[in-house]
Amino acid sequence: MKPKLVLLASGAGTLVQAIIDAVAQEKLEASISLVLSDQPASQVISRAQEAHIPSLVIPMQKDRTKWDAEIFIAVEKCSPDLVVSAGFMRVLAPAFVERFRTINAHPALLPKFRGAWAISETLESGESVGGTTIHWVDAGVDTGEIIAQREVAILDDDDANSLHERIKIVERVLIVETIRDILPTLRTPDE
Repeated sequence: MKPKLVLLASGAGTLVQAIIDAVAQEKLEASISLVLSDQPASQVISRAQEAHIPSLVIPMQKDRTKWDAEIFIAVEKCSPDLVVSAGFMRVLAPAFVERFRTINAHPALLPKFRGAWAISETLESGESVGGTTIHWVDAGVDTGEIIAQREVAILDDDDANSLHERIKIVERVLIVETIRDILPTLRTPDE
C-alpha cells in the first residue's frame, strides 16, 4: 500500500501542484488523501479538484481552539503517513504536530529568518544568498529539525517578489525530493 499524504496550503498551490505531478508521474510512490486549505478562494483547491483529489476548506475562526480541532479531525480521518505544509500560512497546534509527522517548506535558510516575512528579511539583511528549507514542524514557528536546504543566489536587482519566484522554482524540486527520501523511513519493518 502506498504511503498517504495530506497536503496543507493557503494560496496558489504551486508546491502542491509539484507534489500532485510527481505522484501522477510516479516519481513519488504515494497517494494524496486530502488537500486542505484555510482560504476558500485559494487556487490550490481548484488544483486538487482538477486532479480528482479530495479537498477541504476550513477557514480560520475567531475561536482558534475550535479551528485547531476541526483541522485535527479532518486530517485524522485520512490516517496520513506524512502531512506536508506546502505554503500553509498558519501555525499548527502543538497537539497536531505531536500526532502527525509534518514537514514544512520555508522560503529561507533556517535557522535564519523564521516566520512570514523571511524573504523581505533576507533581502534587508544584505545576505548574498537566500534559499529554501524543508524542516520537521514542531510547536514553534519554523524551529523544527532541518531536513534539507538549497541556496538561491540573491541578484542585485532582486526584490521580494523576484527572489520568491526563484526560490519557489527550487522549492518545488526540493519538496518532492525530500518527500521521496522521507517516505521509506516512515514505514515500520512489517509494512
